[in-house]
Amino acid sequence: RGLGDVYKRQELMVFYAKHRKGGDTVIDYSPLWITMEKRNISQYYLVNNGIDYRTMQQLRNNQNITASTIEKLCRILSCTPNDILTFSDDDIHDK
Repeated sequence: RGLGDVYKRQELMVFYAKHRKGGDTVIDYSPLWITMEKRNISQYYLVNNGIDYRTMQQLRNNQNITASTIEKLCRILSCTPNDILTFSDDDIHDK
């Protein structure tokens, strides 16, 4: 499969995620930054403990990450997924 196939699959995944029953939701990682601040953990620390630079960029841009990455963050920060992310309505972010 070529790169074009990968992009087509990603576009379909975004389409289905936006048009699924129940409305649009957006992942918000602001709890992660609060948790990191409370625990005095830097982005540098995360990178040195298994979170790569690309994933850090995805987190800063509220983009999707894998469940494995969420688990890794929870282990590094000794927290639960609720301390890392929330879901919010897309309408809030479009204004």
